Amino acid sequence: MSTASVPPVVVIGAGPIGLAAAAHLSERGLNPLVLEAGRTAGTAVHDWAHVRLFSTWGEVVDPAAEKLLAPTGWSKPDTGTYPSGGDWIEHYLRPLAAVLGDRVRYGARVTGVSKAGRDRIVDADRDSQPFVVHVQHADGREERILAAGVIDASGTWARPAPAGGSGLPALGERAAADRITYRVPDLTDPAVRDRYAGKRTAVIGSGASAFTALAALAELARSQDGTATKTVWVLRRGISGSTFGGGDADQLPARGALGLAAKAAVDDGHAEAVTGFRTEAVERDADGRLVLVAEDGRRLRDVDELIVLTGFRPDLSFLSEVRLRLDERLQAPVELAPLIDPNQHSCGTVYPHGHRELSHPDSGVYLVGMKSYGRAPTFLAMTGYEQVRSVAAALAGDIEAADRVELVLPETGVCGGSGLFDTADASEAGAGCCTAPAPRPVQLITVSPGAATASGGCCSA
Repeated sequence: MSTASVPPVVVIGAGPIGLAAAAHLSERGLNPLVLEAGRTAGTAVHDWAHVRLFSTWGEVVDPAAEKLLAPTGWSKPDTGTYPSGGDWIEHYLRPLAAVLGDRVRYGARVTGVSKAGRDRIVDADRDSQPFVVHVQHADGREERILAAGVIDASGTWARPAPAGGSGLPALGERAAADRITYRVPDLTDPAVRDRYAGKRTAVIGSGASAFTALAALAELARSQDGTATKTVWVLRRGISGSTFGGGDADQLPARGALGLAAKAAVDDGHAEAVTGFRTEAVERDADGRLVLVAEDGRRLRDVDELIVLTGFRPDLSFLSEVRLRLDERLQAPVELAPLIDPNQHSCGTVYPHGHRELSHPDSGVYLVGMKSYGRAPTFLAMTGYEQVRSVAAALAGDIEAADRVELVLPETGVCGGSGLFDTADASEAGAGCCTAPAPRPVQLITVSPGAATASGGCCSA
């Protein structure tokens, strides 16, 4: 029986992990159908095309995808170099989507997933029913697709977390939308550069994206047209030995260097750190500048622009009719959550995992990639590639291969969990199992007015 005559395995999202899932399914003789809401492969990656990954080319190309690409004459880029998001699209994602051909559909937004003829309440014959996937196309047409399985690789990019310290938008945050961005700005774009040059910008966040923004704004401040550019780094927690990452102890050198560049921005006076500041409100003063108000009453005044980089959240709305087992904190699969929980994570390692950690009560539906991490940070592409390799094997019935671990993840060199909110004492914030090395400034980002390329890191790399 040809694969065209059996229900497909629907893959939601044509990003790096979704396309890799399709490659692994094809290798297994299954029939993948990738549904992408955007108009091109890697739609989310386009939004951060200017940012350089902290993983090398050797770590962001999936093995099954490489096999698909090889017969086309595709040549793998230098495995020791670091691609930007734009490079990843041009030299890998776009060619991979082209090889997959009509197995990838664009402008196809998934609006619902269920079991055919069964809402989430009904038990009768549930396991024997195929999945039904509802799709809305860009032209308004609706479609109903029966599927043998569903792999949700839609990511979390479309749902950035707010500035509010309680997880809700701060009062006035929506009204100040004209002064707020939830992405790392592309300072190689003259219009964007002009928005921040000579201004006082507050950056909220403590992860790789925040480090990238801090380093970029510091480089802008050092440039001729960036005179008077100032940055205020707003942290909900205190500064400890692990605040800037693992430095030289990080087994991904560019990731370690990114934190050191942020540290240099603070040490050199280009960024002022404000700790223990959980934003409750965003107001405007008489001159139209922003004022950030903390839960403890402190007021951070004279802010021209606000960059909010506090993480992302999964959109689970279209999965409301399938039975998922998710952790109540992270919104990640319950078996995976303990491995990635930032409240307890020790020394930055995530045990490689596959179909068992990603399974749910409705057999055959999987959340993979960044979507599988829910609200947890620091996802690596190679983690997602191992996930979909295992999931494809499980869907093909090869449980031995699905259970096999074929990945060793690099350590971050960071110890302890998320730490306390306000303490600046490293001994209280999880230090003790290892010590971050002394920082050394590293040039990661160049934002000169010409055709320079940002080269920091991305939390999804």
